[in-house]
Amino acid sequence: MAKKDLKWDSIGFAYHVTDKRYVSNYKDGAWDEGGLTDDPNVVVNESAGIMQYCQQVFEGMKAYTWENGDVVCFRPDLNAERMYNSAQRIEMPPVPKEKFLDAIDQVVKGNLDWVPPYGSGASLYIRPYEFATGVVIGVKPADTYQFRVFTTPVGPYYKGGATPIILQVADYDRAAPRGTGAVKAGLNYAMSLHASVLCHKAGYNENLYLDPATRSYVEETGGSNVIFVDKDNTVVVPKSDSILPSITRRSIVYIAEHYLKLKVDERPVKFEELKGFAEAGCCGTAAVISPVGKIVDHDEEINFPSGMDHAGPIISQLYDTITGIQNGRIEAPEGWIRHIA
Repeated sequence: MAKKDLKWDSIGFAYHVTDKRYVSNYKDGAWDEGGLTDDPNVVVNESAGIMQYCQQVFEGMKAYTWENGDVVCFRPDLNAERMYNSAQRIEMPPVPKEKFLDAIDQVVKGNLDWVPPYGSGASLYIRPYEFATGVVIGVKPADTYQFRVFTTPVGPYYKGGATPIILQVADYDRAAPRGTGAVKAGLNYAMSLHASVLCHKAGYNENLYLDPATRSYVEETGGSNVIFVDKDNTVVVPKSDSILPSITRRSIVYIAEHYLKLKVDERPVKFEELKGFAEAGCCGTAAVISPVGKIVDHDEEINFPSGMDHAGPIISQLYDTITGIQNGRIEAPEGWIRHIA
């Protein structure tokens, strides 16, 4: 195996066309066997359900090279379960868990040369997704679907890696009450793009969304869950029915309790409480954990004591532990690591 000749430490979070991707089609009530293809292009009818009514769900995960040369994935079984649940919410035939995991194995093995080397700080991002290929014109679910998986090597999601970022409180809502906020569907992200563009133009890294019903409770950012640390070193995790169930966040909660022996408080978090917190961070597959140094709400600024120079001590410990598990430096809980090659 010979790694591709890339500048692994500076590739950024961008798309690269890799060698193989997985494709499987759903028709007449069943998924076909599926397999790998060289073709990165998707061809659908102009009236396909994905084009007309955005019937689509997706996932994101990463593969890593360990120091001993093993290539592994971090908790892909939870991605399989989340996409299964997302598909059901969007009235799509869910991909069975074992089929999902087999597709991940095939795609990673087909792109081993693209998995960044150990110690590079980069990883192989894996994007499974399902969408409606069946022709529709009235508003209804399609009758045929396609499940695909592609990969791309990536660096840190935010420029600067672990340098603290600034969040802006969005004037827009991320999700509707009793809507699809807890579903990883493309339609949710499309709704956030305008707010995201405005946020970046204003000089901020990301939007922080409040609950749409009262705009008094913290939900999540446009692309990540958020966590906080209070002045007693308790990890405070916002809880809401419209927050996406992040796999990284759930892992961080376990790590905080079982590895770092910290108290974790999962509950609705009022925005006004943030002034009394010591640290904050955004967490997700792409970012892992990005420390937050400041949150801006129009003319008001919340400056966390951890500051804008570096992550606070608890966020740092959480980051070091979860990345240590992902990269094989720290022993993982049983079932967290899937060895692929």
